[in-house]
Amino acid sequence: MFGLTFEKLLLIGVLAVMLLGPDRLPQAASALGRMVRSLKQFADGAKTRVRDEMGPEFDEVDWKKLDPRQYDPRRIIREALTDEAPAPVKRVSPSAPRPVRPPASASSSSEGTTSRPAAAAFDSEAT
Repeated sequence: MFGLTFEKLLLIGVLAVMLLGPDRLPQAASALGRMVRSLKQFADGAKTRVRDEMGPEFDEVDWKKLDPRQYDPRRIIREALTDEAPAPVKRVSPSAPRPVRPPASASSSSEGTTSRPAAAAFDSEAT
């Protein structure tokens, strides 16, 4: 419960005795007991109310499956990817028009550019 081990509870008890002292410790323990009891009654009342409102489906719910501590994003993504059919790949038909590239300009400097005869052949096919 809340990750409290015996050693941690013992340490909390020793600290309570030191901080509260022997005079106020019984009153504090009694108040703590009343608070825990009222929280338990509140939780039981909420559970009863939910059961009354949901009806018989309440007992059929798998509460462990809904536990947020079971959340694993990798598993959820893996399950989502394997359950759905892959989306169809859109392919371009061979008869679709191809984009036309502008011809290489002859006026550009020859330092950084090279002529591309393949591009010229591609452009002549498209027109």
